[in-house]
Amino acid sequence: MTVQELPGAAAYRPTPPPAWKPRTDPAPLLPDPEPYRVLGTEAAASADPALLRRLHAELVRGRRYNVQATALTKQGRLAVYPSTVGQEACEVAAALVLQEQDWLFPSYRDTLAAVARGLDPVQALTLLRGDWHTGYDPRELRIAPLSTPLATQLPHAVGLAHAARIKGDDVVALAMVGDGGTSEGDFHEALNFAAVWRAPVVFLVQNNGFAISVPLAKQTAAPSLAHKAVGYGMPGRLVDGNDAAAVHEVLTDAVARARRGGGPTLVEAVTYRMDAHTNADDATRYRTDSEVETWRAHDPILLLERELTERGLIDEDGLRAARDAAETMAAALRERMNADPVLDPMDLFAHVYGEQTAQLREQAEQLRAELAAEAEGQDR
Repeated sequence: MTVQELPGAAAYRPTPPPAWKPRTDPAPLLPDPEPYRVLGTEAAASADPALLRRLHAELVRGRRYNVQATALTKQGRLAVYPSTVGQEACEVAAALVLQEQDWLFPSYRDTLAAVARGLDPVQALTLLRGDWHTGYDPRELRIAPLSTPLATQLPHAVGLAHAARIKGDDVVALAMVGDGGTSEGDFHEALNFAAVWRAPVVFLVQNNGFAISVPLAKQTAAPSLAHKAVGYGMPGRLVDGNDAAAVHEVLTDAVARARRGGGPTLVEAVTYRMDAHTNADDATRYRTDSEVETWRAHDPILLLERELTERGLIDEDGLRAARDAAETMAAALRERMNADPVLDPMDLFAHVYGEQTAQLREQAEQLRAELAAEAEGQDR
């Protein structure tokens, strides 16, 4: 006899235990239906002119940095470079909203964010040059190592932020990831832990349209990537990623919320990768030139310059000063990257473990012996 055949079964209506009920009202967590904008709207009138000018100077410098780094790959001075041309507003805003004690967790494409936070441009490129593990001391400017595996930096950001909260330190972590990274398991784990622990962390998803050659529509059926936040119990924000003022405002709000104990926020910045995935990619195989040109009309530098000039907040001398400063930076970068680095092969074994394993010690001794034999042979 089944349950349905028992006497009184028709009146049996099992109810789930109380644990099924929502732990929070989902409505306030939902992102806006359209990406938030400032430039070209009434909200721009209340934007700080000094901030807009600083954002502009950083965008111009960032564009020149991207162009110069791409040129270095063609000259054989860089092994690979993932350009952020078109995404500079996200990169710059992410760096500027953080306080000195906060931490930035970049992905492999976010060298510009690290440079905007104060990292030496050459040190930012050292990993991509193939010269060293990271190229900089992460603790000096509180910039985690550039992460080539997708989304692995996100759980690290949550762990650091959670530890800081337990210790009572005034620290917020801002973790950057691309749209492709949101399909990784690390993304799920990081957001889930961050929400449960109410960790002071902000997740910035730069939705640039493609995960290498895979368009977003073939990667997720979600209304937006920002909507994913609701499932974890955190707010989702949707912002125009080419509007530097809007990205800065949204991230500022998210960082402030995290700092006062409000927990994590997921921000999706809708932008576009104007260059190929890297210098090794042929983007013409999966997108059209007309699509790229449409986005060029929404260039982050163009949008901000239009706002500044129409409101009389910058003149031709100001625009020229920003371009000249960017050229000075590029010239110094080019000169320093053209110098052959002095490398020690034994550095391969440094900073891998706090205490070297027996296998690592064995490999180090083997390399040391090979180098000694090679040097002896050259002396004969």
